[in-house]
Amino acid sequence: MAAAADVTIILALKAFAYWPAFPIVAEYLRGATASSLNEAQLIKRHFGKPPHVYAPVYQPHTFPQVAQLAGHLTFNSLTELERYRSVWEPAGVNVGLRVNPEYSPVETALYNPANPHGRLGETLPNLPTKPPAGLRGLHVHTLCESSAGATATLIERTKAQFGHYLEKVEWLNLGGGHLMTREGYDMDGLIATLRALRARYPHLEVILEPGSAIAWQTGILSASVLDVVENYGTRTLMLDVSFTCHMPDTLEMPYRPTVRGAKTEATEGFDFAYRLGGMSCLAGDALDEYYFPQPVRPGDRIIFEDMAHYTTVKTTMFNGVPHPDICLIDANDEIIARRTFTYEDYEGRMG
Repeated sequence: MAAAADVTIILALKAFAYWPAFPIVAEYLRGATASSLNEAQLIKRHFGKPPHVYAPVYQPHTFPQVAQLAGHLTFNSLTELERYRSVWEPAGVNVGLRVNPEYSPVETALYNPANPHGRLGETLPNLPTKPPAGLRGLHVHTLCESSAGATATLIERTKAQFGHYLEKVEWLNLGGGHLMTREGYDMDGLIATLRALRARYPHLEVILEPGSAIAWQTGILSASVLDVVENYGTRTLMLDVSFTCHMPDTLEMPYRPTVRGAKTEATEGFDFAYRLGGMSCLAGDALDEYYFPQPVRPGDRIIFEDMAHYTTVKTTMFNGVPHPDICLIDANDEIIARRTFTYEDYEGRMG
């Protein structure tokens, strides 16, 4: 797809940072993008290429190291671009600026970066007529698991508001949220849109940095039922995982993860309703009813599908809840344990 559209596609670590898989990803993608010094170091060490870096704000004591690592470095504001000019300009760093085109298809406010009163990127009224000296790129990121049509709209809004900058800079980063590996995604439409953009601005390098798309429909989270609690006719399966600790997007977005062998609505043959409860003491660590074809009892397994993205990167140890083991399943269906978390992992975070 990258070759057909003449664009650069890189991995966003914010969604998938399982570095043992980087050698495989690197066979298909030209790089990766970081939003912190830690992510930048991980890319440099395990992806083997200079990271693209964007952070909403940089820490003064770590910025020189970030600038030294970065292949492309994007600032969130004009003030930060100028604040650190004495560092990046003499070093010849390839610098960009995040801008806000004030368009996003994302309806959940917590995940919508295009709020005109928000903190992510400069809006059009803030920009000088000409790009600041040394600015070589623009960065827009307003999508989240979105369609090819949303990408086309984002591009049109970016051209309409920032076309005078696009004429003068060298690259445009369209951010993440392009769910191009989802079944039914209009790949031909995306390619046509990107080719049209390249034809309009042939001097621009166009960069996309999907996250979820890299690990879409991969990975499971296997949970055990430890107890069944019933109050006033509502039954809750108490699991040995936590939604707030292990799957926070299910509460924040919120979205309904697929549970193997269950449905999210009452359907013929799926007559047994259970809420799913996490093991932390947060009252809201639970999901609404799932429907099963038979009663569920302690000791049964609950399998959450499509769990490779936005899970390991967002886990917490709230309540001292341990992380699940990280395992690989090889071509012969053999389970290979890669990482087991212990008390020492929790203690090490506390002091």
